[in-house]
Amino acid sequence: MLGAIFEPFTNASPASVMARGLAERLLQPERLDAWFESLDTPQYTRELLFSSVFNLMSQVVCGTHKSVNAAYQAAKDEVGTSIVSVYNKLKCLDVNTSAALVRFAGSEATPIIEQLGGTLPQLLPGYRVKLLDGNCIEASEHRIKELRSITAGALPGKSLVVLDPALHIPIDVFPCEDGHAQERSLLGGVLSTVAPKDVWVADRNFCTLSFLQGIAKAEGYFVIREHKNLPWEAIREMRPAGKVDTGRLFEQPIQITDKSGNTLRLRRICLRLKKATRDGDNEIFILTNLSKRAACARQIATLYRNRWTIETAFQELTVHLNSEINTLGYPCAALFGFCVALVAYVVMAILKAALRSVHGVKTIEKNFSGYYLADELSGIYQGMMIAIPAPNWIVFRQLTQQQLINTLLLLAGNVKLSRFQKHPRGPKKPATKRKSDRKTPHVSTASNSSLISKSTNLT
Repeated sequence: MLGAIFEPFTNASPASVMARGLAERLLQPERLDAWFESLDTPQYTRELLFSSVFNLMSQVVCGTHKSVNAAYQAAKDEVGTSIVSVYNKLKCLDVNTSAALVRFAGSEATPIIEQLGGTLPQLLPGYRVKLLDGNCIEASEHRIKELRSITAGALPGKSLVVLDPALHIPIDVFPCEDGHAQERSLLGGVLSTVAPKDVWVADRNFCTLSFLQGIAKAEGYFVIREHKNLPWEAIREMRPAGKVDTGRLFEQPIQITDKSGNTLRLRRICLRLKKATRDGDNEIFILTNLSKRAACARQIATLYRNRWTIETAFQELTVHLNSEINTLGYPCAALFGFCVALVAYVVMAILKAALRSVHGVKTIEKNFSGYYLADELSGIYQGMMIAIPAPNWIVFRQLTQQQLINTLLLLAGNVKLSRFQKHPRGPKKPATKRKSDRKTPHVSTASNSSLISKSTNLT
């Protein structure tokens, strides 16, 4: 179906063909430019197309090139403008455009993942669970003029990200240019997206009266860890509510009241842990407005535990993709880079959905390494694009939806999972206490008898 020119790569690296083909299908230049022109934004296009800027940034995010400038040098003729124009475009790119790009990619990916049959089991059948968490971009280098005279680390921005755990893709993002802004200040934007039967799962930083009341008012639900500063009133004492692997459960009904006098009745779930958390907490309190019929205390605890899915996604963005480009000091540019990384994560999520459909959910979720996948994609991309020039990839645009699904499943069946095997580390060993001596700040490795004996044993 794809043609003979693809055959060497469909045999040797089918995952690379899947990733590049999906990018062609979802993010083709003409489609991106038309989408950009349709936005209600003060920005406009003269000579530098939005698709060109996206392509440059995506190559940096995916590791094909080390920097925007390196990506520009490799595609100078295709871009058609100066590097100054590229950076000017990046530093002025509206953050709402970056957020809309993530929503666009998520909406395009959803029907493909569903048709592939690669969705993960629903955490709470009958409801749409949404995981919410914040991400702060790491301090940037002091490259721009405004930062050269200060020594403090410059934070180019932060975001709230919404992850759909069933699809395992980011479906929304709320970026903010102020790197020191409190995450709670962005919750107004989140409330505007709450839909009936949504279940929002979040950590205690998002436990505010206005947010909890706002979700309930929009006919949504929440499973959020209690913040110690949240005022509430007990209706009844705690009662036992079962056990989970990590401890014993207790439950009590409570109510909260906002400044306007609006009262909301909640369930307060207490998990008494067998082992204290890293912060030293022996108990975790979770608040929810879900009824007992919808979810028992054990299900509530499991829902909250799955909040770590989004933490894992952030780690993968940082380790597998270059989501935080610390050479980009301008907030709009840095946030655009982060959002492009989220889009790349969406493409990889479709690829993993196809693998789950062919090889099984347990096999992929437990054994498939996103690190090795990203490593292969970044290593093979340039050679593949030389062997298969860009015009040949248009075939992915011309496929019907069913043909695309069949092609992805066929390629997924050719993937050798042994090349992407996870290697989870064992339990950490206690750190060895080191000796220090100011008179000998360095030591010769060859003179160290213990190291010599080890190397002798190895030989």
